[in-house]
Amino acid sequence: MKILINIPSLKFIGGVAGHYMGLKPYWNENIKYNTVGKRGKKDSNGKYYLPWDIIKFISKIIFWHPDAIMLNPSFRKTSIIRDIIFLFISSTIKQKTFIFFHGWDNNYAKQPDKKKLIKTLNRAEGIFVLASEFKEQLLMMGIKVPIFPGTTIVNDVLTKDFNIESRNGSINTLLFLSRIEIEKGILIAIETFKILKQKHPSLKFKITGKGKALSKSREYVKNNNIKDVEFTGELLGKNLIEAFNGGDLYIFPSFAEGMPTSVLESMAFGLPVVTRKVGGLADFFENDKMGYITESFNPNDFALGIEKLIKSPEKCREISRYNYQYAQKYFMASGVAKYIETTIENELKNDQH
Repeated sequence: MKILINIPSLKFIGGVAGHYMGLKPYWNENIKYNTVGKRGKKDSNGKYYLPWDIIKFISKIIFWHPDAIMLNPSFRKTSIIRDIIFLFISSTIKQKTFIFFHGWDNNYAKQPDKKKLIKTLNRAEGIFVLASEFKEQLLMMGIKVPIFPGTTIVNDVLTKDFNIESRNGSINTLLFLSRIEIEKGILIAIETFKILKQKHPSLKFKITGKGKALSKSREYVKNNNIKDVEFTGELLGKNLIEAFNGGDLYIFPSFAEGMPTSVLESMAFGLPVVTRKVGGLADFFENDKMGYITESFNPNDFALGIEKLIKSPEKCREISRYNYQYAQKYFMASGVAKYIETTIENELKNDQH
């Protein structure tokens, strides 16, 4: 089976590009990546590449003859327009095309007057989404094609040397690993740590990543005289692995998500997770078994959930083992690659009958 997959430039580390970089070693079928959009971080806009991308896209269809095509937009006004053009082209020339929505804008999804968009999306063979709430919204809009659950991934290489027996249940270091943005809940996380620090003076907090709210977060820590907070900046490779190994609990009070990779990676390293009920997390996260999940934005609620875990090392050991095993079963790149290929293959077979 030959599958042509449109992706952003692999020069980008995270997001969709990072997703497909992680899947690349694990495909069993004949997969070809086709770069679309801006080609480097200095490029201000990918629209200037669109004419060339369209010509290249059509050429690869004509000369390579894929059995299926996968497009990877976000459900956002600025992102989806380009991929709707690709879908219109591929479906017009009778190519079986799948859509994988990696990002989701609830405000855009709630806007009316999407008849033309929905009509074009219904030309797809199927759609992958990261959360059941996104599926429900698509159904409400009038999507008729099959909708499949998708997920982000944990690269198998990341945890190849990790030993779950290293988790003894004690919580000494909290970890926040994400873009440092207000919307990711960084200030809630810091305030939560401040509350916990009053009862547990030896507790530490490691904040990993970069973003627009980094300087504001540093100022908040300094102005409130919060001790033992370390800002590491962005970490990659061995340094990233060391951050996960060195953390004892992952806190992520994000305002909105699709399926946050950092949560899945934390689980793969056996970390109890304290987070919000957003995106795909609401579909699988088991309160008490995996840590603590809430709809609250109140730092006191997060502190209360973490406090219970600090007081129960045995419970934390159980959570660590459960999270590790769950991630191994559902989130590793090797398994996700097989799931995507199998889903596409089954849909193509069903279409032939």
